[in-house]
Amino acid sequence: METLQIHKKKNHAIIEIDNGKVNAINLPLLQDLNQAFAQLQADDTVKGVILAGRPNCFSAGLDIVSLAMGGVELAVPFWRAYFQLCQKMIRFSKPLVAAITGYAPAGATILALMTDYKIMARGQKHVFGMHEFKMNLQIPELLCRIYAYYSGEKNAWLAVQQAKLFHADDAVEAGLVNEAAEVEEVLPKAEAYLQKLMYVTPRVYADSKRYLTHQLWQIVDLSEARMEEMIEEHIEASNTPEAQMMVKMFVEQLKNK
Repeated sequence: METLQIHKKKNHAIIEIDNGKVNAINLPLLQDLNQAFAQLQADDTVKGVILAGRPNCFSAGLDIVSLAMGGVELAVPFWRAYFQLCQKMIRFSKPLVAAITGYAPAGATILALMTDYKIMARGQKHVFGMHEFKMNLQIPELLCRIYAYYSGEKNAWLAVQQAKLFHADDAVEAGLVNEAAEVEEVLPKAEAYLQKLMYVTPRVYADSKRYLTHQLWQIVDLSEARMEEMIEEHIEASNTPEAQMMVKMFVEQLKNK
């Protein structure tokens, strides 16, 4: 896998995102993550998984540049792979912990939210949350529902209106992550917590997770037709003149940096 490093330990695995300078979420990364979670779900030697990034960089979110240049031909498989990943991660029956080692806004926030427990690194540039309104971008319905599951619809809607990004301790207070830690402590803490979860009998853990995250499972319980409808609706909303203008401005800003 070109966008991931998978480190196999004695009884667990660490999926480390390793996709360019800022670990942007593009189609190859989504395809690799889908494959990784399918393989680790089927691997009986792996009792639990940690999803991590590099120190000070979990993921910068969606690769807006590639999406803008790829048009509908890229957008459809991109969102299909993203939605399928949402299903795989939420239905993942083994303990799954996020080591949020740095910044993780927007699409990266959703990746972390789909884990069972989240530990986030403190840091001035380390942010978490949905800030798409700053660029006049539509958040896909599925991602909105996942975000609202954790913070409640009222709080989620207000945070999206304000394009609010949370630092680690604020994200804990908002109920989006479970712990805040210094960067170098995030992965060791994630491994320690994972070991506690893996002590629980696999069947007991899997059933309890399914029972207690029933609403989250319902959110991703999409038929193929409904998934395609959601994708079509999102692409249509993203192709308005206003949205395209904001994306072009964002791309130009990146080029000038």
